[in-house]
Amino acid sequence: MDNQNRSSVLQWLIPTGIMMVVVIGMLLSFSAKSNKEAENSVSKTLIASTEGYGERFLHELQKVGKVGETTASLLNMEGTQDADRVMELLGIAAECAGVEKVLYCSADGNAVDQTGASFTIGQEPWFEEVGIGEFPYVYTSEEQAVVVVKHIGQNAEQGWLMLYYPMERFADMLLQSGYDSTSFLVVLDLEGNILGVSGAATNACLKGGNIFTAMEAENKENARTLRNRLNNSSRGSVEIQTGKQVQLLTSVPLGTNRWSLVLGVSEAYASRQANYLRKNTSDMILALIIVIAVFFCVVMVINIVGKIRSNEKKKELEDKADTDLLTGLNNKLATERKIKDYMAKNPDKQCMMFMIDVDNFKKINDTMGHAFGDEVLRSLGIQIGAIFRASDIIGRVGGDEFMVFLKDVATEEAILKEARKMEVFFKNFQAGEYVKYKATASIGVAVFPQEGSDFETLYKAADQGVYKAKKRGKNQLAFYRDRGAAEQDVPSETAE
Repeated sequence: MDNQNRSSVLQWLIPTGIMMVVVIGMLLSFSAKSNKEAENSVSKTLIASTEGYGERFLHELQKVGKVGETTASLLNMEGTQDADRVMELLGIAAECAGVEKVLYCSADGNAVDQTGASFTIGQEPWFEEVGIGEFPYVYTSEEQAVVVVKHIGQNAEQGWLMLYYPMERFADMLLQSGYDSTSFLVVLDLEGNILGVSGAATNACLKGGNIFTAMEAENKENARTLRNRLNNSSRGSVEIQTGKQVQLLTSVPLGTNRWSLVLGVSEAYASRQANYLRKNTSDMILALIIVIAVFFCVVMVINIVGKIRSNEKKKELEDKADTDLLTGLNNKLATERKIKDYMAKNPDKQCMMFMIDVDNFKKINDTMGHAFGDEVLRSLGIQIGAIFRASDIIGRVGGDEFMVFLKDVATEEAILKEARKMEVFFKNFQAGEYVKYKATASIGVAVFPQEGSDFETLYKAADQGVYKAKKRGKNQLAFYRDRGAAEQDVPSETAE
């Protein structure tokens, strides 16, 4: 016996130990993988977000550029000799592009805006880039604007159209972004010069107007990494520290002018996002706990499944023994037992007992056959079971007799309501699938515990109600409490 017990223990102990080792290994592996995936996912999300901001910024510049193309084409067709017409077109361009300043600049560097004001921009440090025409945009630090340049005439023989997009509009990019108050978005040129800022403009890594100058004192390696990414037009994130502040800088190329967009968020924000993604680890732990619980539950189920099956079979046999085969209701013995049990446990609850006797049932059998008589009883059992609560006790207690015991009918109004429900039921009751037969019944009602505190007394009282209903002509309901002679009418509330 001891050897058998030891073998039984080992039978479950060894698989359990193996499973625990596998679970721990899976947990450690998944934890490391989850941490790495969470960091990569945060980086990808930040890159995608930065690209989205870049697309918005370029879209605004492109809208300005399309207005410029149309205006430049008109100036090219109409010429630039009519100063009034030139200013009119410049004004229309400014309004359509949503910018405050539009210039027409001749080939010699002299310019006029939509108001007629004259400028000499040939000596501006950025004007040389306009002549080279390598990129579609030029940044002017004096105006803090991106100049959208369009040639007028072949090879700018008639000059240039210049639309000034103010970078103060870029400052609104991070409004309602969901990032914390330390976050910022900057446009950088290839040298790290800051062309525009949105968000926390006073951030320490933005001081001096060049991001590399601010970074290199404490973050030489990461500054070199960021510089290489800008040079190679690649994407990625680097972590930097300026003073006590740790931030994650995510850079993406804008795809024009070799400019880049950098999104800076606090390390705390990035950690919160990663921790949210790491909840998969918690889910995994929960899943493993569930697996272990299921494992031990299976062991327990194996031990008790036989007993459960035995109890189910016993219950099934008991249900069959309690069921009337014709109607599917409780049979006489089950009905009596269940009512007695309820009475014993609830002696103070007011209840109702209906005794139902189908009128002229022998005539139904004699004239329409016993099969049809069975159909009447079967239909009555199904339909009467549907109009009462599942907790009420309904049974067939004789050949054509039914009993309904309604639990907890607390008020006189409820008693009368249930009595009327029974009357209405028999007014509409029909049986038969092909031949519709309107069966009626004589119904007696007794109230527990007033008219019988035990089953036998209550049964006799309800049976007296049936007797009264038959004496009054059948097809009606009578209360036991109607104390008068048999000829006395049933109270108006329950009379048919």
